[in-house]
Amino acid sequence: MDARLNFLASPTAGKMIKHFMAVGKLVKESPLPAATQELVALRVSQINGCAACIDMHTKDAAATGETPLRLNLVAAWREATVFTEAERAALELAEQGTRIADGAGGVGDPVWTRAAEHYDEEQLTHLVVLVSFMNMANRLNVITRQPAGHYEPGQFH
Repeated sequence: MDARLNFLASPTAGKMIKHFMAVGKLVKESPLPAATQELVALRVSQINGCAACIDMHTKDAAATGETPLRLNLVAAWREATVFTEAERAALELAEQGTRIADGAGGVGDPVWTRAAEHYDEEQLTHLVVLVSFMNMANRLNVITRQPAGHYEPGQFH
């Protein structure tokens, strides 16, 4: 499959993507645990069907020591016993923040309260930005049919 647009070849897209990637770098450097960031990025990408992001975040997480078991169970995190309570709270917030259009009503107070029990305000800010960032990245990739399978860990960092 060929991508509909080559973001790196377009002068206009190149300018925008440069700033977009700068935001991604800031999110990566956040006080939110790296494992949580990758799990959240992976789950949002699974929900949105973004193969390119699933490829990237699975490989990046594995390269930093995440186990295949946990990566394989992200899609079924509610039934899995391998995630911490903090990770579960982040995944739940990510799901509700991603499924706004599904009539879920956004992020409910109980979900926010659970996340706030595990993360301070600075971490919550980064978590919200991460979920929003991933939703935008997923949409860019899905709309333009960016192919998956050839990503190398750390390629965009």
